[in-house]
Amino acid sequence: METLTFKGFGGARLEADVAGAAEDPAILLVHGAGQTRAVWRDVAAALVESGRRVVSLDLRGHGGSDWPGGYTLEAYAGDLRAVLAQMGSRPVVVAATMGGWITVAALADDAANLAAGLVLVDMPVGADSEMAAEVGARLRQRLDRHAPAWDEHVLNALPLDAIHGLLMDAAPKLAVPAMVVRGGLSWMQRSERNAAFDEALPNAEIVEVADADLLVVTDRTEAFLAHLLDFLERRQPRGAAEFRAGSDARTLRDAMGCFATGITVVTAVAEDGTPIGLTANSFTSVSLDPPLLLVCIANGAGSGPVLREAAHFGINMLQTGQQQASNRFAGRGEDRFAATAWVPGETGAPLLEGSLAAFECRRHAVHDGGDHFILVGEVIRAQFEPRRDPLLYFRGKYRRLHLA
Repeated sequence: METLTFKGFGGARLEADVAGAAEDPAILLVHGAGQTRAVWRDVAAALVESGRRVVSLDLRGHGGSDWPGGYTLEAYAGDLRAVLAQMGSRPVVVAATMGGWITVAALADDAANLAAGLVLVDMPVGADSEMAAEVGARLRQRLDRHAPAWDEHVLNALPLDAIHGLLMDAAPKLAVPAMVVRGGLSWMQRSERNAAFDEALPNAEIVEVADADLLVVTDRTEAFLAHLLDFLERRQPRGAAEFRAGSDARTLRDAMGCFATGITVVTAVAEDGTPIGLTANSFTSVSLDPPLLLVCIANGAGSGPVLREAAHFGINMLQTGQQQASNRFAGRGEDRFAATAWVPGETGAPLLEGSLAAFECRRHAVHDGGDHFILVGEVIRAQFEPRRDPLLYFRGKYRRLHLA
């Protein structure tokens, strides 16, 4: 095991224990209020033995991390997003109690880009003032005044009245594999608010540890680990998936999806003057002399026949602000160009305004390629905007560059 430091929100120093091989799937452990990363010791050891790389974090105001004050939910969420950006791979985040609130807030707007999965343990979806006061009193009683492991000011900083609304707003956006774990004896298991949160999660499993109350992680560690390891083996397996000729084509598609690509909209003008276009990410440069590029078009695409015969066509390379345009040109049944700002290029091919780059091409060759055809174009003119960032596609989801 080694100790690493991360740079959190506002420059706060955050300390973590890290164990396991660097090439193994990553797990980030996030403790609750009044705890430190030590609460995960047995869980972390079991995860490492199962072939995971484990990062066990001390939140600000806890353990070896900075105690800078400013214990707002925004600061905690900013810390967690900063840690995730510095990890180098998307982990499954396992978070307990208050750590669950922080994790949900951090992932609400960008879950799929930041995490591979989510496990929420003993997380209340709402807390009234009476219950919060009781929990706070218990935590303060356990606080060692001579060698405190956490800053008691944390307890007064979080917006308890707003937590329920925040969690319910965020739940539908958490589009990653998720598991919610609660004790069967806990009041949370009978809470209507918790049930509504569970229902709002788009891809979640709900697990009850039958003979546990709160603190499932420490009081029923073996039962919790059994559920956690089962979830990880099913939703984040260590072994590589495999495709062989004759297997389900979806597996091959998933394998191809591991190659991150940009996204383009290919455009042309039909014989009657109607602009046509479609979204494509099978695009590449072919040659600089002569200047050639290619794009692969599905044989069944509605615009395919026009693109096969067009003397000229355009390739519009999309930037991060054009996700809606990508969706629009990938769908059917709407006037794509009516809802998209565009101008005719020098060849007449439609060019989408605001694109990262646009290439105007003369048809060079067309080749059959199974269920697609390969359209090769000679670049006549290209223009680009180097200050924008590309819209990316990886494993079936939109992505964007994240520079730590």
